[in-house]
Amino acid sequence: MPTVVVIGGGYGGIAVAKALDDVADVVLVEPKDAFVHAVGALRAAVDATWEDRIFFPYDRLLARGRVIHEYAQLVSPTEVKFSADRSITADYLVLATGTAYPFPAKFVESDAWVARARLARMREALGAADRALLVGAGPVGLELAGELLAAFPALAITIVDQADDVLTTGDYSPELRASVRSQLEARGVVFEFGAPLGSLPPHDVGVFGPFTVETAAGRSIEAQIWFRCYGNLPATDYLGSELRVARGWDGEVAVTTRLTVLGFDRVFAVGDITDIRETKRASAAQAHAKVVAANIRALIEGREPTATYAAAPELIVLPLGPDGGASQLVDADGTRRILGPAETSAMKGADLFSGAFAELFGVWST
Repeated sequence: MPTVVVIGGGYGGIAVAKALDDVADVVLVEPKDAFVHAVGALRAAVDATWEDRIFFPYDRLLARGRVIHEYAQLVSPTEVKFSADRSITADYLVLATGTAYPFPAKFVESDAWVARARLARMREALGAADRALLVGAGPVGLELAGELLAAFPALAITIVDQADDVLTTGDYSPELRASVRSQLEARGVVFEFGAPLGSLPPHDVGVFGPFTVETAAGRSIEAQIWFRCYGNLPATDYLGSELRVARGWDGEVAVTTRLTVLGFDRVFAVGDITDIRETKRASAAQAHAKVVAANIRALIEGREPTATYAAAPELIVLPLGPDGGASQLVDADGTRRILGPAETSAMKGADLFSGAFAELFGVWST
């Protein structure tokens, strides 16, 4: 039975591993001891009862395959090295290591209990703060603002962005931007657009400590806690010299329409590390995984791999706490639809898809 090694246990990696568990010796390489449901991370950042809905152990994910909790240190098309004398070989390789992003949207901690402890300290700091600064008016900054206000309604929030509006990095409609901005402004959020910060605050993100900073335009902002809501960094430093030829200056990996790494027929990539021009989101990684799993299955069964991927029109379902938010969907004919708080909450905001992932990991949490 061929060996499929999947590096990275995020949304794309787990989907590929689970889909091929019946036809291959699947090895999932993931240093964290629990899957982190990042879609719900910002809710857990403000609500301790949500922690059990974002951390799911990997032990029930695969029926036949196995999970190795290690960092891939050096990866070639056929080998994954963990140290100078420990490695595994692969017939098929899937790169699914995603991106690094500032806390609390993502965690660097490998042990879930350490991440939980950091979340607890941050919530304690938020309870002592009355003013917060968020740097970045993209989806993460806006969603975090909504979650903060749902849990700490008296918190005064300022959002700084060098752009002239919210959500400027994607192909989003003016109606969507206006809906999100007006909902947050109605809850007291102050936006400072058009200039970056002159310097970052002196404290780490999520840590209590009064400070004053200025924007490059001279606007002074006082707060006691801050969060950096920008800065996706593809995690591809582990690639060896052979695979590094497909790695761009920004760390992304060049892929074909069949999601093979450019120049390698049995190495695939999914999720945030790919150079596909689309918003980096969980649903895209899961769509990539379906294509990759179908193509590897075809190769294993001696068939020609034919599944291909094309980026979908830009869409977003953006909760602003459990009851707020706005969404941009695209109908089959290409028509955009903008939905408001009630529809957004029903689609995502109330549950943040946590129930589906609890079932996937055999937890059935509520």
